[in-house]
Amino acid sequence: MVDKVMLDKWKEDILKFVKKNKKADLITVYLFFLEKSLNIKPVLFLREKTIYQSREELLKKLEKEGKLWRETEIKIQMGASSINEQTKKIYICPFTGKVFGDNTHLNPQDEIYNWVSKCEANTERAGGVRVKRFFVSEDPEIIKNYIVKRKEMNKKVVFSSGITGKLFNSKSAVIDDFTKNQLKSVELIEVPNQNRYQIETHFLSFIQHHLEEHRVAAFVEALSQIEEFSPYLGLWLEETQ
Repeated sequence: MVDKVMLDKWKEDILKFVKKNKKADLITVYLFFLEKSLNIKPVLFLREKTIYQSREELLKKLEKEGKLWRETEIKIQMGASSINEQTKKIYICPFTGKVFGDNTHLNPQDEIYNWVSKCEANTERAGGVRVKRFFVSEDPEIIKNYIVKRKEMNKKVVFSSGITGKLFNSKSAVIDDFTKNQLKSVELIEVPNQNRYQIETHFLSFIQHHLEEHRVAAFVEALSQIEEFSPYLGLWLEETQ
């Protein structure tokens, strides 16, 4: 429950918020306080269109379900490839290790597609025809493996994203890419009243728990003991009646 001692710690932050957001109502201010005091950092998972309480909560869930990353073995073809230091994206044949680069082939995606559809080492079939499966990576650490001239074919364990399927040299690189391209930070004050996205079940329960009437009342009681909030408190209480 909120008390004056807890509120004093965040008094200046709350005052700055209400001065900047003059139309903010009591619940909005309370949610701002909760975000600060409980260090809540909601994120929107774009792929699922769902808001989670934090990046860490979402990562924990996806890892537990095996949806964040998976180990994958790639082959690195012997000899020199056409990949070079200017290559930013590669397409890899999983059966032979042959690689096509975005700057070394005119249409690398079309070329890898044609390659695996005719590759004799491709023994995987779907409907009686060779599967059109290949790897894609934009990770510089993965690309480096294909620049070096090799005397024999190598195999290397890497990590593929469970969301995009792209290859990365490490689990941390998978998570960095996921955070950059699949997550968007959201303020707690925006979460309850929006209807564009779902709110993850546990996060929704957390919000409902803290919005119980007696908890909001405790926040109001704590505010009433701090003189600086007097000009705002009367207005907020009028709005709630």
